[in-house]
Formats: sequence, structure tokens, C-alpha cells
Amino acid sequence: MKPAKAPCGSTDLGEADERDHIGTMSDAPLPEQTAKAMEIEAARVLETLPAQLRDQLHDIVVQVEEFATAEQLAAVDMTSRWHLTGLYEGNPLAERSVWNATEMPAIISLFRQPLLREWRETGVEWSDLIRHVVIHEAGHHFGFSDEEMHALEQQEPS
Repeated sequence: MKPAKAPCGSTDLGEADERDHIGTMSDAPLPEQTAKAMEIEAARVLETLPAQLRDQLHDIVVQVEEFATAEQLAAVDMTSRWHLTGLYEGNPLAERSVWNATEMPAIISLFRQPLLREWRETGVEWSDLIRHVVIHEAGHHFGFSDEEMHALEQQEPS
């Protein structure tokens, strides 16, 4: 499987970036941030996508790791394990053929420690941050542009 060309993560959390549209933290109680809780939140995000997209995500595996591996970082030309928050590894739907039938399923990886760091440093709502990263990585599955991913993220969950 090949990693997505545009992983989710930022290189400088101190500057404004494409995540300016994500809500900021409220006075709500702190969310549970275990790997299992993140997997549950990611599954919830996928369930809120429009049916025509959700139906094409049945074979996606979502996993939570503490950090990206050296191989994952190298595949997307990154060096710091703190800058990669999510990664899609697989063949986008438009690039699949019947000859790919024996390949392993596509994987969306969420990297817990970089996500926690970004959450603390940016003040975004935890669930909004997870939603942003999951939609971004799922967007690679469909071959979406960044603009299409942003539009999908702005839609009300179904």
C-alpha cells in the first residue's frame, strides 16, 4: 500500500493554518483521550458522513498509534514524529482495479501523541480535531482535493 501524498499534520503549530476553521475549546469537561476512545470517536465520525461515501468505507481499517513509524514519516517526507497527526495508507478508489483484490485493506492511522499536542497547543475542540483528521484521511480514499475535504468537513453530520 502506498501512503497518501498529503498527510494530515502541521509543521508549525504556532502559525495559522488550514485548521483555522476548527472550533476552539469550551468549558466542557475534558474528553477521554485513550487510544480506544479515539478509535470510537473516529468510527463515529465515519458514521456521520453522507451515505454515498460511508458505503464505500466499509473496508477501511482505523487504527490509533502513539506516533508514526520511521517508515511512515519517510514515505511522506517528514522527519519529526510530532508533526504527523494522521495518515491514509492504501490505494484511492479511483486507482483500484480487479487486480488489487488481494491487497490488504486501506488504513487510516491516527497518531495519538501528536494529536494531543496539537489539541493542547491550538485549543480546538477534541472531537473537532479528530473529525478534521479523519475526514482529511478518508478524503484521500476518495481522491478528494483539500477543498473537497474542507467542504465535507463543513457539512452537518448526518
